[in-house]
Parts: sequence; structure tokens; C-alpha cells
Amino acid sequence: MDTESTYSGYSYYSSHSKKSHRQGERNRERHKSPRNKDGRGSEKSVTIQAPTGEPLLANDSTRTEEVQDDNWGETTTAITGTSEHSISQEDIARISKDMEDSVGLDCRRYLGLTVTAVLGLLVFLTPIAFILLPPILWRDELEPCGTICEGLFISVAFKLLILLIGTWALFFRKQRADVPRVFVLRALLLVLIFLFVVSYWLFYGVRILDSRDRNYQGIVQYAVSLVDALLFIHYLAIVLLELRQLQPMFTLQVVRSTDGESRFYSLGHLSIQRAALVVLENYYKDFTIYNPNLLTASKFRAAKHMAGLKVYNVDGPSNNATGQSRAMIAAAARRRDSSHNELYYEEAEHERRVKKRRARLVVAVEEAFIHIQRLQAEEQQKAPGEVMDPREAAQAIFPSMARALQKYLRTTRQQHYHSMESILQHLAFCITNSMTPKAFLERYLSAGPTLQYDKERWLSTQWRLVSDEAVTNGLRDGIVFVLKCLDFSLVVNVKKIPFIVLSEEFIDPKSHKFVLRLQSETSV
Repeated sequence: MDTESTYSGYSYYSSHSKKSHRQGERNRERHKSPRNKDGRGSEKSVTIQAPTGEPLLANDSTRTEEVQDDNWGETTTAITGTSEHSISQEDIARISKDMEDSVGLDCRRYLGLTVTAVLGLLVFLTPIAFILLPPILWRDELEPCGTICEGLFISVAFKLLILLIGTWALFFRKQRADVPRVFVLRALLLVLIFLFVVSYWLFYGVRILDSRDRNYQGIVQYAVSLVDALLFIHYLAIVLLELRQLQPMFTLQVVRSTDGESRFYSLGHLSIQRAALVVLENYYKDFTIYNPNLLTASKFRAAKHMAGLKVYNVDGPSNNATGQSRAMIAAAARRRDSSHNELYYEEAEHERRVKKRRARLVVAVEEAFIHIQRLQAEEQQKAPGEVMDPREAAQAIFPSMARALQKYLRTTRQQHYHSMESILQHLAFCITNSMTPKAFLERYLSAGPTLQYDKERWLSTQWRLVSDEAVTNGLRDGIVFVLKCLDFSLVVNVKKIPFIVLSEEFIDPKSHKFVLRLQSETSV
């Protein structure tokens, strides 16, 4: 049955002449319709149809599969101007805009690193300046210190070395991502260190520099007290930045908006932006790579079952014609309700094709690896200069499995994630490490995480954080925030881990003992 049905209104007249006159007008309207530029029949026609912008990719993919089996390069095209699920020119323009915006983020990142480096340099030079300024300015007036000052010099030197290593390990690590807001606890610690050093300098300038204190041992001990305080501040930074978040307090449910794939993660006391960063780091290794082509089948079915209906009202407005048209549209809607049978048979046919092509692929790969073993046995008898390297061996056996692999990737809609060069590299890697055919096929038989594929195959590495709360606020029960990228989003729901009451029940060891009593019976 056609997807578009034409319904005509009917009118009843008392005489045969009126019917003939109406048929003549209908024929004239039919002859005039081809000359209409819009392609519509008459001004009274009403069209109910689905949007015409939905491309029929199913038929195109089938036709492409039959014609282009021998052209591997055409299956790896990822940027087109007509495909709905590929990257269009507008998306490329958006990506370039995001790259331009990232320049400002780089400036902000380097500005923060510069401020941290300057403050760290001030912190480490301050104790040394406290010790060196008195001998430089009023050496003759200082009291001799002797062995005590020398011991304090060694103590300050080793404490500064420990502080330098600890500060480098805690504050000068490579930044993993650009976040929209500053890290509040880290900023507070930097402000605390700055105020602490400034207060020490003020006290030093008023009580030592102005009065030209001659007690050099007291000046050195003052510098030692500064280094000790800085070590305690560094310990406080370790507690706030590293240890506080180790104990799990919240469970985060992460759901991908397109296919509903979800994961659960346990986190401690973190801000929303840092929790979002942890979610994204786990997303690239836990979630399977996003494949928009897997969603095309459902859209094809929706486009087919939402096919348009054209209703022509040729008899003018009348209640009888309108009622008949509504009845026919309702009948068409009831007919579409039986689409579950079509869905069942389509999925069954797709599974049958996948299993068939998977079997062909497994057989082709096993035969290719058997050929590799035969080649290795022959190469052991050759001279050292005539032995093939793994790359040449992969190129030698790849044509025997290329067709089966290509058809399987097309059937499972994975062809845009695997180029011929990446397949050859993976095949050479498997040959080098003496892997089995099953190990080689594992990457293609089931979708892996995003990190398994090349970065060129990732849809986006730039994300936007959408939250009703300020992103610097800490996590709490019931918060929902969204991480958006180019084609999909991750919805994160925060739940607090419940308080668990664990009680102990004592079981007396004697309660497990029992007595078996046997009654002797005698036969009468």
C-alpha cells in the first residue's frame, strides 16, 4: 500500500446534469495542475505529511553496499555535506569557533600558572632573604652566633628542599583540563600563603630592619619558624586537596542522552566542576564510543510510519466530506499501530545478516592467520635480509580479509571508525606480538571505549557544563547537571550514599550441638 493516499470528497446532487458539470470541472482542474509551479492540485487541497528533510539513508546504504564493495576509501568518509549523522560545514565552523575560544582559556591557564610560580618563588626566597640581609646591611654590629647558627642553616636548607619537592608534586602538576571557574580551596590556600608571607615581611621590617637587631641567632630562628609554618601549610593543602575527597560520600549516575547507556561512580567531597571533570575522565574509558549511525534505523521507521496523507476537498466545505476524511485518517493511524510486526522482522533480518557476515569474517581472518604461520615457517629458512617485517606481512594478508571485514563493518555501522591504515596497524601489532585471530577481531566484533579509537574519530573533546547551581559549590543530594558536547549530552544525577547501620549478632557455639537419641525396639 502506498505511503500517501488520496481521498476525494463526494457530493450528492439531484440531477444527472449537475454531476456531469462537476466532473467537467474536475477534469479541467486536473489538466491545470501540471502548469502550477508549486506542484499542488488546487487551492482547497490539504496536505498532511512528514518533513521532507529526512534522508532515506537505509536505501542509500544498501545501494552503496552493493556497488562500492571494492572501494575501501569511500567507506571511511566522515565529513560530507548531505549526511544527517556526519559532521556538516556548520559543525566544522562551530568547532573552529570553539578552537578560537580556547585561546582565551589558554591565556587564563598560563596566567594562573604564572601567579602560582611567582608566589612560590617569593615563598622560597623569603627565608633566605631573612638570613642574608642582616650580614649584608650591618655585619659589624651583629653578635657572633657560632655552631648554633650553622646547625640552623643546615635545618633551613633541608626543610626548604623538602618543601620544594612537596610544592612541585602538589601544585605544579600538568593540568588535565580547563575548567570554567577557579578551584576555590586552592585559591584560598594561595591567598593564605600570600597573607602569611606578607605578615612575616611586615614584622621583619618593623622589628629587625628598622631597629637593626644585633641578635643574629634570633633572626635565624625567626627564618626557621617561617619555614616550619610553611611546612604546616603544605600539610594542610594535602589534607584539603587530596585526602578530603578520598572517602566516598556521593554516587553519581551518568546517563548518555542518545542511547541511555549509564554508569555509576562514587565520589567524595568535590565541587560540581571537579566532579564533572572526573565524570568525563571516566567516560572516555568506560562508555562505548558514541555511534550516531546506530540510531538511524529507528528514525527510518519513524519516517516511514509518519508518512504523509493528502486530502483533497473538491466539493467545498461540508460536514459530510470532513467526517469521511477524519474517519479515513483514523483508519490509517490504526493501520500504523501494527508496526511492531515490521520492527520484529526487521530486527530479526538484521541479526541474521550480522551473524552471517560475522561468520564469514571469522573464517577469513582464521585463514589469513594460518597463512601468516605458513609464511613464518618459510621465513625461518630464508636469509636474514629476505625476512618480511610485520608491516609487510600485514599488507600481504590484508586483501584476503578486507572484503569480509568491510561488509561486516558496514552492516554493524562501524565503518567510519576504522580506516584501512588503522586496521593495518592493528594487524601488524597482532602479528608482532603473536596474537590469535580472536584477539585481532575483538576490536571489531564489539564496540569499545572511546580511548580505543584514534582521536580523529572522537566527535568532541570540548564540553559545556550546564547546572542550576554554581559550579564551585560542593556536591549534595539531588543535584542534576548536564555535560553537553557536539551531538549528545551526559546527564549526571547525584545521590548521597545512605547511612548504614551495621549491628552484630552473637551466636552461642553451644547452640550448634545436638543430641541424637535412639530408641531400641524389639520385635514381638
